[in-house]
Amino acid sequence: MTQPPFQPLLLRNGKYNVARKGVQSRYLQDFYHGLLRSSWSWLVVVIVGTYVLVNTLFACAYLLLGDGIENAARGSFADAFFFSVQTMSTLGYGKMVPHGIAANLLVAVEALLGLTGLAVATGLLFAKFSRPNARVTFCHNAVVTTRDAIPVLMFRVANERDSLIVEATMHVVLARSERTKEGEALRRFHDLTLERSQTALFPLSWTVIHKIDEKSPLFGVTSESLVSGECEVIASMIGIEETFAQTIHARFSYGPADIVFGARLVDILYRLPNGQRGIDYTRFHDIIRAPPPAA
Repeated sequence: MTQPPFQPLLLRNGKYNVARKGVQSRYLQDFYHGLLRSSWSWLVVVIVGTYVLVNTLFACAYLLLGDGIENAARGSFADAFFFSVQTMSTLGYGKMVPHGIAANLLVAVEALLGLTGLAVATGLLFAKFSRPNARVTFCHNAVVTTRDAIPVLMFRVANERDSLIVEATMHVVLARSERTKEGEALRRFHDLTLERSQTALFPLSWTVIHKIDEKSPLFGVTSESLVSGECEVIASMIGIEETFAQTIHARFSYGPADIVFGARLVDILYRLPNGQRGIDYTRFHDIIRAPPPAA
């Protein structure tokens, strides 16, 4: 039986790569939460599209009333549409006014809907603006190399923004497909002990190091065993963003093809003539070959 291709549990964009079966979709209940997690471009499309659609529906309703709008050309969709816009925004220039009980009732319903929609859109935009968005970048490849004569797993992270991240904490796990003594297949997670799992300040890059000794779940691992075990190194960072004083999260995953043996990370730190330290993001993802670690 052919083994299916490797699929990471965590995608590069930070989303989980998990198919859900038997869970009832609740689009209306999760709609607000989904908009908060969506991109700004999609949020603008949803708000503008909803605004145009609702005004179009009310314009059609006004047209069905016949002469429900005074000073509007009879059968004019444009007049009905812009009257709906004025009603929904409670603007009301005063030239076009509702005529008759049915039109006034429709105006009352639309005005209430407009106020409710404005409140929801305002809260949504405020929550979107105030929500901190981490721009923490992980290098594309993790490397297995030797440091101080000890085999280590290394990768690095950096903050792309000028804002400061304080009290950053890194948690790294190894996800591996294993079998119990009873033959049960399972996906087991092993914590990888880090040389330094916390940092008070995060102004430069942070090289995350795990020593591969006898106590490490990676002890004796090879590139072939990473593939056969469907291994995946998952890194999760939590910190406090100084501008918003809120907690931010960043995640990344390294599959078997992303872990390079016998390589090291290119040095990206440098000093300016005045002694100021700098970081070269143009070489952030570069690696170079190095002597492989001892078995």
